Amino acid sequence: MARARKTITPDPYAKPIAKPLPPEQSLPGHLKQFQSPTRANFELVSPYGAAGDQPKAIEELTNGFKNGEQFQTLLGVTGSGKTFTMANVIKNVGKPTLILTHNKTLAAQLYQEFKAFFPHNAVEYFVSYYDYFQPEAYIPHTDTFIEKDASINDEIDKLRLRATANLLTRRDVIIVASVSCIYGLGSPSEYFDLMVRIKKGDVYDRDKILHDLVRIQYTRNDFSLERGSFRVHGDVIEIHPSYDEEGLRIELFGDEVDRLVRFNIITGEVTQEMDEMTIAPAKHFVTKEEGRAGILQRMQVELTDRLAELDKEGKVLESARLSSRTRYDMEMIRETGMCSGIENYSRIIENRAPGTRPFTLIDYFGDDWLLMVDESHVSIPQVGGMAEGDKSRKTTLVQYGFRLPCALDNRPMNFAEFEYMYPKQVLFVSATPGDYELTKTGGVVTEQINRPTGLLDPKIEMFPIKGQMDVLLYRIEEVVKNGDRVLVTTLTKKMAQDLTDFFVEAGIRARYLHSDIKTLERHELIRGLRTGEFDVLVGINLLREGLDLPEVSMVAILDADKEGFLRNYRSLIQTMGRASRNVNGTVLLFADNMTDSLEKAVTETARRRAVQEEFNKEHGITPKSVTRKLEDDLRINDPLGDIGDDSVDEDWEDDGNGIRPMEPLQPSSKTKKKNSRKGMVMPQQVRHDKSASSQQNIEDLERQMKEAAARLDFEEAARLRDIIRGMK
Repeated sequence: MARARKTITPDPYAKPIAKPLPPEQSLPGHLKQFQSPTRANFELVSPYGAAGDQPKAIEELTNGFKNGEQFQTLLGVTGSGKTFTMANVIKNVGKPTLILTHNKTLAAQLYQEFKAFFPHNAVEYFVSYYDYFQPEAYIPHTDTFIEKDASINDEIDKLRLRATANLLTRRDVIIVASVSCIYGLGSPSEYFDLMVRIKKGDVYDRDKILHDLVRIQYTRNDFSLERGSFRVHGDVIEIHPSYDEEGLRIELFGDEVDRLVRFNIITGEVTQEMDEMTIAPAKHFVTKEEGRAGILQRMQVELTDRLAELDKEGKVLESARLSSRTRYDMEMIRETGMCSGIENYSRIIENRAPGTRPFTLIDYFGDDWLLMVDESHVSIPQVGGMAEGDKSRKTTLVQYGFRLPCALDNRPMNFAEFEYMYPKQVLFVSATPGDYELTKTGGVVTEQINRPTGLLDPKIEMFPIKGQMDVLLYRIEEVVKNGDRVLVTTLTKKMAQDLTDFFVEAGIRARYLHSDIKTLERHELIRGLRTGEFDVLVGINLLREGLDLPEVSMVAILDADKEGFLRNYRSLIQTMGRASRNVNGTVLLFADNMTDSLEKAVTETARRRAVQEEFNKEHGITPKSVTRKLEDDLRINDPLGDIGDDSVDEDWEDDGNGIRPMEPLQPSSKTKKKNSRKGMVMPQQVRHDKSASSQQNIEDLERQMKEAAARLDFEEAARLRDIIRGMK
C-alpha cells in the first residue's frame, strides 16, 4: 500500500514581519557625550581597609584598565570581599559605572553596600518599576486577549528617573541595575534637551516657565505638592521633581529670577540656596510639542501600509481591530502627548528606522564609562535570553492586529547589540566565571582566594554510594553535637522529601527546601536553620548563590557523580562554598565514579585550600568562623532606607535576603504546615472574612501590597497580589 503524502497548508499568520538587523546597523541613532569625559572623583568611605587578597586584586585590575585591557575577570571565592574590591576599582578608574546583576533582591543588596561605600557620590538603583507585570498578549487557539496588567512602584520609578537625571548632569555616578537596563527607555537626547534650566538673575516669563513644566509632563496642583507636580502662588513657583524627595522653589521679581532654593516638602524649611537649577522631565517617554505632528503623521503612514497588507490578505477582523486601537492612541497623543502603551510607538516617536533597537539606560552613559557584571556566570546568560521571549509574544500581537509592526522594535537589546555597546573597560565578577568571560579574557583571571578572615575552603571527603546513609547519619550526629548545622543536596524533589522523612524517623530534626516551597517560606526555613529550630536542611538547587549560613559546617552532596546541570563544575563549587563560612567546614561527596566535573571541582578546591593555608602561615593568621547577627538576616533591604556602616558586608553574594520573623514550618511534607504569620494576612483568613466584608479586605490587602512593594519586598507584594486576585 502506497504511503500518502500529506499536504501542509502554510499558516498565513506565520510569515516574518521584520528582518533583524546586525548590531552596527540597529543603533537607534548617534548620541552626543552629555558630560565631558573628565575624571570622576569617587570618595570611598569604609570602616576597614583592604585585606587578604584584596590589595593585590585591586592593584592588578586597576593597572589592567590603565594599560588598555578591555575585559578583565575577578575570580573571588565566597567570603573574600569582592564588593569592596569592586568599590576600590571604581574609585581608581574614576568613570561613571554600571553594575549589572541578575535580580532585584541582589541589586538592592548591592545598592545598599555601594551607597555606604560612596555616601558623597550619586549611587542609584535601576530595576523594573513594576511591583507585578502581566504583559499584553494574545493566545490564537483560544482567541484570548490578555490586557496589560501592571502596578508601578512609585518609589522605584523615582529612583529610575533620578538615575537618568544624574547620568546626564554629573560624572560621579554608580548605577546598580538588573537586566531592566537593556529594555527600552526614552531618547536620552530628547530627555536632555527637554530639561528646564533656570539661572538666578536671568529674565524668564512666568507663563513660559509654567508652559515648559507642563510640556515635560508635570501637572499643576495648587493644593497638594505631589511627586511630578507643581504649584503657583503669585510669583513663587514650587516644583516636586518626580525623581527627588525635596522640592524646588523659584521666586521671581517681575520677570527676573530673584531666588532659587531646595526645600523640605513636609516642613517647607529651606535646605539649600542655589545659583542655577535643572528640572528633568517627569517621565522617560516625553515628546516635544512641535514634534507631535510628525509623530502622528508617521503613525498614520505605518497604519495605512499595515491596513493595506491586512486587507490584501483578507484579514477583515484584524484590520478593523488595528484601525480602531491605533486611531484611539493617536487621538490621545494629539491631545495629551501620552497614551497607554506609548512605549510600543517608541520607534516612531524617536524617528528610528525599522529594525533598530530602542534607547536604553546604557545609551545614557555616553562613550566613557565602566561596566561591572556581577555574578557574571548567571547575569550574562540572562541578558542573552531576554530578546527572544519578547519577540515571540509581540509577533503574535502584530499578526492579529493588536499592534502596529513598530511594536516589535520596542524590545530589549539582543545579545549581539549588548556586546556592541561594551565600553572600553568591562569587569566580570564571579566565584565561578563562565566560558564566555574566560574567552573574553583569554583565560586570564585575577584571583581573590585568600579571605580577610583567614577562613579556608572546606575539606573534602569522598564515600561510595553503598552505605551512604549510615555514613551520613553518623557524621550528622557529630556535627549536631558541636552545635553546627548541615546542608544535604539531592537531585529530585521526591528524594529530598523522602530523605527528610527518613532523617525525622531517625530522630534528626530536618526540613526540606525545593522549588515548591514559596519564597517567603524559604527564608523562614533558612532562619529556622540558623536559630537552631532544626539541624539539617535538605535541598536540590537552592543551596548555591545567595546563602550566608555561618552556622553550617558540613555540606553533603548525594549522587555527586551524576553529570549534569546540578552536578557540573560550577554547581559543585558553588554548593561546596556554603561550608566556607565555618572554620570546621567539610564537604562529603557520595559517588562511585570520578566525573570530569567532580575531579575538576575537587582539584580546584584543594588548590585554593593549599594557597589559603600558605597565605595564613606566611602572615600569621588564625582562621575564625564568620559571625553574623541573626537580625541582619531578617532586615528588610530597603534601598530608600537609612544606610549605616553595618550594612556593608564583605561579600554581598551570600547575604540572606531581608525578611521579617515568621513562625517555623513543621518537620516534613507529611505534616501539616503552620499558616499563621505575625502581622500578615493568610489565605484561610481571607476566605473566612470574604463573606463578611470582602471589599474592606481587598482594600486592606492592596494597602499591604503597596507597603510591601515600597519596602522592595517584592515576594510579599506578589503573594498579596495573588490573594487579591483570588478574592476578586
